[in-house]
Amino acid sequence: MTQRFGILSAGNMLVDHVQRIDHWPQQGWLTEIEHSDKGTGGAPLNVLLTLAKMETGLPLAALGLVGEDSDGDYICQMLDTYHVDRSRVRRTAKAATSMTQVMTEKNGQRTFFHAPAANRWLDLDAFADLDTQHRIFHLGYLLLLDSLDKPDEEFGTRSARLLAQMQQQGYQTSLDLVSRQGDPRYQSLVLPSLRWLDYLVINELEAGEFTGLALREVQGSLDVPLMEEAARRLKQLGVRQRVVIHAPEGAYGLENGSGLWLPSWPLRAEQIVGCVGAGDAFCAGVLYASHQGWSLHDTLELAHTSACFNLRCANAIDGARPLPEMQAFIQHQRIQPI
Repeated sequence: MTQRFGILSAGNMLVDHVQRIDHWPQQGWLTEIEHSDKGTGGAPLNVLLTLAKMETGLPLAALGLVGEDSDGDYICQMLDTYHVDRSRVRRTAKAATSMTQVMTEKNGQRTFFHAPAANRWLDLDAFADLDTQHRIFHLGYLLLLDSLDKPDEEFGTRSARLLAQMQQQGYQTSLDLVSRQGDPRYQSLVLPSLRWLDYLVINELEAGEFTGLALREVQGSLDVPLMEEAARRLKQLGVRQRVVIHAPEGAYGLENGSGLWLPSWPLRAEQIVGCVGAGDAFCAGVLYASHQGWSLHDTLELAHTSACFNLRCANAIDGARPLPEMQAFIQHQRIQPI
């Protein structure tokens, strides 16, 4: 039997048009765009291109749907540039490539204006006869994949059916959500998928929305004990291996009944250029380390490092570095933090 190796990621593929602004204006008023940048966006592209730039040697493949337009061309060119297999990325004339306008303030806070476009049409047929030897299958984002978010009589949702199929085929499965405050669909669209997951990597906002726990206190501080409780609830709902909840302050990981809180590496405010894709960069670190069988502590260290480098650049992937450089950074941080 051939041993599985590598990571296949599917779901939202889009282009981020990142606009750096001085401040967020009141309604009806003007603010200037100080810098514009363009980059790939969405869980599959951000995770895969971050992993590619880590130069780990893992086979990487993408699956998704993009339009027959310049943004679609850009996505395909980026995948080719970083040697990610895009043979399962389809082009469609039915819709434009999905895109997001990202407004980034000086403090790193982001506001997103998203056009779902082609991602609305990605459905189970795209996965028919899928037979690769990758070890991990990563899907993102639920709540932004309209066709896969539809109900399924047997599995609850079509995305749950997909994850079940992938797990039954021998893949380790991973899922990411999207941060949509107050979205009443968190329970109905996410819960059916949890029993078909090996890894769940989400942020504190998404974990709070799903579990109903207020992970941030009224004054904004993070409630770490509640992070642990949220992770345990998600694990009890079916996640087989690891639940990781991350926040700017740190991350809580849980596996085999054992949990760990690890603070983020410190960064000065002036070092933070943008937060676009920071969660996906963190997730890429978790997936690589999980693929390699690293301990939970070492996994969270790598994930924090990946996110730390991401924060120093405006788009989702420019901050990514080769793995040896990241490991050297970790060793330095252990001895002499920033």
